[in-house]
Amino acid sequence: MSPSWKQFGIKAEFVERVKVKMKNPATKERIKGLLEGITKYDLQDRAKVRKWAKTFAKILNEPLTETQEDQLVNFIIAQKIDPNNMLHLIKLYTMFR
Repeated sequence: MSPSWKQFGIKAEFVERVKVKMKNPATKERIKGLLEGITKYDLQDRAKVRKWAKTFAKILNEPLTETQEDQLVNFIIAQKIDPNNMLHLIKLYTMFR
């Protein structure tokens, strides 16, 4: 996987707020539900990733600037995540624990 989220300009305060909000079981399940069935190809599609970033930001009540959106989209695409590859998921989990 590619470099840490910090290298994409994503602020630690933002990541910490999102981590806390994702501990809410209802929020976590809502987001998991929206991601169900996505593929590694979906996660390389800039338009889809941008749409999900906006949707998740609304769910988490985290308004995003266009710059923040770009940073998140660039980060996600750079990870080349395969949601069916357990190693990829473990690396992501450890990145955000």
